[in-house]
Amino acid sequence: MNKKQMERIRTGQGFIAALDQSGGSTPKALQQYGIEPSRYSGDEEMFALVHEMRTRIIKSPAFDAEYILGAILFENTMDRKIDGLFTADYLWEKKGIVPFLKVDKGLAESDGGVQVLKPIPDLDGLLRRAVERNVFGTKMRSVIHEANLQGIRKVVEQQFELGKQIWSAGLIPIIEPEVDINSFDKRESERILKDEIFKQLSALAPDVTVMLKLSIPTEDDFYRDLMDVPHVARVVALSGGYEREEANERLARSHGLIASFSRALAEGLSDQQSDEQFNEMLTRSIRSIYEASIS
Repeated sequence: MNKKQMERIRTGQGFIAALDQSGGSTPKALQQYGIEPSRYSGDEEMFALVHEMRTRIIKSPAFDAEYILGAILFENTMDRKIDGLFTADYLWEKKGIVPFLKVDKGLAESDGGVQVLKPIPDLDGLLRRAVERNVFGTKMRSVIHEANLQGIRKVVEQQFELGKQIWSAGLIPIIEPEVDINSFDKRESERILKDEIFKQLSALAPDVTVMLKLSIPTEDDFYRDLMDVPHVARVVALSGGYEREEANERLARSHGLIASFSRALAEGLSDQQSDEQFNEMLTRSIRSIYEASIS
């Protein structure tokens, strides 16, 4: 475990950039960036283009440790290089930004008002590769659609079981049980979720550390008490589909949360932009998210 990276995550200011679109969401991410499906054929060409997009973001002067604490990578991105360095090494050595890896394989069908994680084949092998690639931590996303106690408990128990496996492999797990921002009973789902998280945290071995990644809460400062639990290195907010301006506004009202934005971060970026235009747009996005994160 990299102690400098842990200290940065625990105490640093800034937000986490989610650059982890995978197979299913990659075509949409490329289209939003101005690259139509007609410009590539097959997965290899698609992933090469998305790596070029991510490389452009990462190498931009705007993508700076002054504003960004960490970056979440897709497995394919972890295995690719930027200027001769594996992506995680480039992030830390050249940018001072802590690298994370998305390890989940997507969501199961909705059942009991929630979507748990699909099975993750050979997770131990993936975690070993992540350690070899100098990744610091991992993330895995489940979704809660309804305030169903049994469903939410199932989500949280699965997340923490996998989290303990990830910790044992030498990585920091980001526990991510997202509450659907369009849920009619979002506030009640958040209440149940927090209770279940506290139960799981209280049962952890003394040395285990996790991060939490949660939807921006309906009630301001609702997750403040989770930040005081010694097991919790940081509580991160996901935008969950809010437009960047609204997400920033809501985030600023929940003190101590730091942002982890994906679509909101890349909003307005285009393959057709000059480097100057691209960097100006990314600078505006990064600074607006950062300012909301430190409010």
